[in-house]
Amino acid sequence: MKRASGLAFGFTGLQVISGSSSLLAAGQAAMGRPAGFGPLVSDPLGRFDLPAGFTYQIISQIGDPMDDGLRVPGRPDGMATFPGPGGRTIIIRNHELTPSGGIASPFGNSNENIGLIPASKFYDIRDGVTPCIGATTTLLYNTQSGTLEGQWLSLVGTQRNCAGGLTPWGSWLSCEENVTLTGGGFLEDHGFVFEVPATSTPQIADPIALTAMGRFNHEAAAVDPASGVIYMTEDVTDSLIYRFLPDVPGDLAAGGQLQALVVQGKPSLDTRNFSGPQTVVTGDVQAVQWIDLTNVLSPLNDLRAQGFAAGAARFARGEGMWYDDGVVFFACTSGGNSGDGQIWKYVPSPDEGLAAEASQPATLELFIEPNNSSILNRADNITAAPWGDLILCEDGFGMDYMVGVTPAGDTYQFARNAISSSELAGGTFSPDGTTLFVNIQESGWTLAITGPFPTPPMSSSAAGAWIQYE
Repeated sequence: MKRASGLAFGFTGLQVISGSSSLLAAGQAAMGRPAGFGPLVSDPLGRFDLPAGFTYQIISQIGDPMDDGLRVPGRPDGMATFPGPGGRTIIIRNHELTPSGGIASPFGNSNENIGLIPASKFYDIRDGVTPCIGATTTLLYNTQSGTLEGQWLSLVGTQRNCAGGLTPWGSWLSCEENVTLTGGGFLEDHGFVFEVPATSTPQIADPIALTAMGRFNHEAAAVDPASGVIYMTEDVTDSLIYRFLPDVPGDLAAGGQLQALVVQGKPSLDTRNFSGPQTVVTGDVQAVQWIDLTNVLSPLNDLRAQGFAAGAARFARGEGMWYDDGVVFFACTSGGNSGDGQIWKYVPSPDEGLAAEASQPATLELFIEPNNSSILNRADNITAAPWGDLILCEDGFGMDYMVGVTPAGDTYQFARNAISSSELAGGTFSPDGTTLFVNIQESGWTLAITGPFPTPPMSSSAAGAWIQYE
């Protein structure tokens, strides 16, 4: 197993401004508080229901003009936040789009404004008439005044940018949930991860496909700052959980080794619990190991089949994933006998990614599997709240909710999409803990939610500390 030495992140020019929270530490502090915030109150506008005392505003919506002369693209999905200058919040937002024009395109109904962006900044411009418009946008938001101060395109030319993950060195990993190959109008293969720097001034990221991280239906990612290891989910019914060991932590373009998760003593374990007796029971903690994957750019889109045949565990549509102070949580959207979803908990080894991890292996636990759509209806994106709970975004059947999960595994409804059956996506907190952002995907709205969140606000991040980005 090839690894670089000296894994502590000593990045320069960045200012640490506050500590992190964790589901364990913050959860213990909140144990005297009942789960949730009370019943939801119907929104008089019929859009978005919240508990008493909470309010929302639509801060960005499809078609809005942006600072770069383009317009806000449609289908907003995964997001993350970063501290900006003067206490502002930088938000990076995915857009799950395929080649088209129309209202969803940042370039206009007929992509007539495509010339505002240099062709070199497109990963796949196709014929220049119907380019790939999967993308990210970056927003600059002031939580003190509750105002959006800027937004612009920050990655373009990709396909179906669904979820991703924030890094401790100040960037967003935007993942393509699409494995289209070159040909038929496409100039590049798809199914990759792209890195977008968190900046407070408009710029478009260089469209570099991080091919060593594998070609598959990427969904979300999470970084363990102690080791530099990156974990990834895959949105297919027979998916794997992946781990990427970078040759140079923090420099993903330098390459590394892609691996798949194996439950020790249970090769090719099917964790989906689809029918019959449960193969995995909630609360059971199991040791894991990892196997190397080869041919990670296979045109057959068969990495998961390779891994399962070699002993990797099988999961039911891995989607949202979030690192919080030593723990990686991830959602399997269609897991369980009812198909309503599972939440898993992965605790890395103290020697994660090194040979010594064999003596202190990482562990995997099925955290919750309610098998009841009124409790959990296909969780997708996932984030850790500053007070220690998880906040899940549903992508289920019918009305979708934001669902809270306490450290003890108790659930509650925090918000409801009252305007449509669209999924909720991209839930993420501002660095100061005062504001929760979320998308209503089909409406093309990004909301900012404020209210009596538990105090004092404590920031959590992939790095274990918030870092200031200029």
